[in-house]
Amino acid sequence: MVTVRFAPSPTGFLHLGSARTALFNWLFARREGGRFLLRIEDTDRKRSDKKFLEEILRDMRWLGMDWDGEPIFQSDRFDVYRRAAEELVAAGKAYREGEAVLFRVEPGRTIVVEDMIHGPITFRTNDIKDQVLVKSDGSPAYNFSCVVDDDFLGITHILRGDDHVSNTPKQILFYEAFGLPVPCFGHMPLILGVDGAKLSKRHGGVAVEEYKREGYLPEALANYLILLGWYPGEEHEILSLDEAARMFSIKAMNDVQAKFDSQKLKWLNGEYIMRRAAAVLLPDIRDRLAGAGLAAADFPDDYLLKVIELYKIRIKTFNEFLPLADFFFRENFLWEEDARAALEKEGSRALLASLAARLEAIPDFRHDALEAAVRDLAAELKVKAAALIHPARAAVSGKTRGAGLFEIMELLGREPTLARLKRQT
Repeated sequence: MVTVRFAPSPTGFLHLGSARTALFNWLFARREGGRFLLRIEDTDRKRSDKKFLEEILRDMRWLGMDWDGEPIFQSDRFDVYRRAAEELVAAGKAYREGEAVLFRVEPGRTIVVEDMIHGPITFRTNDIKDQVLVKSDGSPAYNFSCVVDDDFLGITHILRGDDHVSNTPKQILFYEAFGLPVPCFGHMPLILGVDGAKLSKRHGGVAVEEYKREGYLPEALANYLILLGWYPGEEHEILSLDEAARMFSIKAMNDVQAKFDSQKLKWLNGEYIMRRAAAVLLPDIRDRLAGAGLAAADFPDDYLLKVIELYKIRIKTFNEFLPLADFFFRENFLWEEDARAALEKEGSRALLASLAARLEAIPDFRHDALEAAVRDLAAELKVKAAALIHPARAAVSGKTRGAGLFEIMELLGREPTLARLKRQT
């Protein structure tokens, strides 16, 4: 059975590159009907922190991944690594150097790795020095503990980043020393910024947690990370994890470095938001309102759903919602400079006074009736409809963009709309 693993270190938040590694291992396991296991690499006891592990696991679940069985912790297995190292010492394949144990690397050998993504990669043992198995403080070396654990877990395929390519021949030497079958290796090119440099803060967030806070949907972020290494074609650019698992093939993975484009991710997230039913988006929008100090009880679901319906096609992240639509929820809403300029334009306030009087008199406050009233008034005053619409939008919303003015007025209602118009006359 195909068995893969993801091995996070609980020394920080889940990085986008690590999240992508986990996603591809999860896809491969689910595609093959295999197992996706977790190994927690917490041998660095000083830097490892339970809160980071909890956050990593929470982020993985948020992205849509599950795993098989319980994670194993390397910090619980120091005695296992020590016994394995002593086995190699007894066989004459390793030696002690003080409290440390080192593996003898045989010179003059050529090791060929049939990489599942890059094809054959050749290494020479003359370029590899004797390898530490157990450090003088009793903790295991990374490459050695990986091999011991991967054998224990029955790992058949190792799919990881290109930064591990140089580790592979060293690990193969350990597999051979124990007489173990060597797993299949596949190394994914690293994620770079759009400028070709290593992904960093200046390219956007580097941790999954940052995108959660920014208001991205987990499905969109997972979808985008999958596209950074595997492209199923334009007709499948937007796809769920289950769809991706059915289609996934390691042979189709890219062997060139992927560039992280925050604007492409934002576009994709906007597509997901736009396609969601307003009721599905409601909990996230309520979270944003609460975060802004707006009491959820003040806004019934039916009102919120109408606002969401107006704006879900206009936002790319949930954090964009309130800056565009705050005027639906409070009177001290934010003003754009261009909106203030629209009000200061000569004659605008007088036109607003005429508009307020006209709208006060109409019995029907629905958007089609409001639009007819505005256009009729413009014709009577011999001005373009825009001369009324632009300052009216500014007066009721403080914005120059967003949903249609008449839909805004209908949803705000007669009294709030008229009050805001009159306030600016």
